[in-house]
Amino acid sequence: MRTSIRRSRRLGAFVAVAALTTGLLAGCANDSDDGSSNADGGNGSGKGKITLTIGTFGVFGYKQAGLYDEYMKLHPDINIKENVTTRTDVYWPKVLTRLQAGSGTDDIQAIEVGNITEAAQTQGAKFVDLGKDVDKSQWLDWKNAQATTKDGKLIGLGTDIGPMAICYRKDLFQKAGLPTDRTKLAEEWKGDWSKYVDVGKEYMKKAPKGTKFVDSASSVYNAALGGGDQRYYDKDGNVVWDKSTGVKTAWDVAMSVATSNMSAKLKQFDPTWDQGYANGTFATVACPAWMIGYIEQKSGDSGKGKWDVAAAPTAANWGGSFLGVPTASKHQKEAVELAKWLTAPEQQAKVFAKQASFPSTPSAYASLKPAADTTAYFSNAPITQIFADSAKTIPVQNFGIKDQPIGTAITDVGILQVEQKGKSPAQGWDAASKEIKDVLGQ
Repeated sequence: MRTSIRRSRRLGAFVAVAALTTGLLAGCANDSDDGSSNADGGNGSGKGKITLTIGTFGVFGYKQAGLYDEYMKLHPDINIKENVTTRTDVYWPKVLTRLQAGSGTDDIQAIEVGNITEAAQTQGAKFVDLGKDVDKSQWLDWKNAQATTKDGKLIGLGTDIGPMAICYRKDLFQKAGLPTDRTKLAEEWKGDWSKYVDVGKEYMKKAPKGTKFVDSASSVYNAALGGGDQRYYDKDGNVVWDKSTGVKTAWDVAMSVATSNMSAKLKQFDPTWDQGYANGTFATVACPAWMIGYIEQKSGDSGKGKWDVAAAPTAANWGGSFLGVPTASKHQKEAVELAKWLTAPEQQAKVFAKQASFPSTPSAYASLKPAADTTAYFSNAPITQIFADSAKTIPVQNFGIKDQPIGTAITDVGILQVEQKGKSPAQGWDAASKEIKDVLGQ
């Protein structure tokens, strides 16, 4: 899944008042930040059953792929309730507060890749060691490593990964006089995100009225960063964000977008971004595998057969998650069994078939087939092959404890200052730097 957190200086205040404002210690953990109802699989009250709660953010696809219903049929004594929080900037601080309090957690907690290092290094004792209960060879080695504590505990089982592609509206490309063939486009921007920006410049010369080439400069930043050789930390856990070659490359290409007329200037996962999909406001979006289901959901019937998928300029990973079982769960044994089942290769393949979330279990790759309606929605693009090719060459990157808030300071403060407020790239970088120093306590 995605990485998204708001400005970190607000998080301390949020955590301090969380118990008063959101009932974080209520035990059932059944709140939702968007007012959506919790899923109970249609099993009514579940009297006489063990109810397992699973806390997620965004769309994991378990309910959509019918996995909860399937598991409950296999285990009549189990009732599953999914508690969905739309944004990780709301979700993760709540989870941290509950972990530290030792109560209020769900039986299973999803953990986004940007938070997994913090979870493993600072909250490892609050999670069950799942390595004793699974065959760890099922998952990619680097995926397991991300969820392993210094003393060898595996606190999370890998769900998806986020191999990168470019999703684009071929109808808008055609109106702008650009090629619509996915292979030709991939060749045009192959190897360099600045070539992707060059295509955007061509698009804007004859852009259909009311449209832009890309949704936001931040999305381009995250995509380019996911293919870089370095993020915000080095292999020894030292903070190197201000010296990182990967950050510099991603920042420079993002600034090319932010200082041009090609961005719709939308903040990803905000309501206006969702409306942009529905209204066809932008022609391309950096598209990790998990974005496929999101586009289908938000574009709706208006985008069917108009979206297509091409290989990204560079192989990259953006996002991916884990399922962990807090020691505070009152049903640890049952929760571990459910987490194992949901993340097994067979179930990961079923989620891919529903919404193209790409598995972290290589044994599933040979059998992957997206749903027929998904394939049709994306103009019969070879989705499986495109994402599999990217996954094979994704660079191994090091994540750190403050990886997510550092990234958010750059995107939600630095880049937005330039893109939405007309600041210079230097001013945007300075604003991000101040925010990061605040995050790091410097």
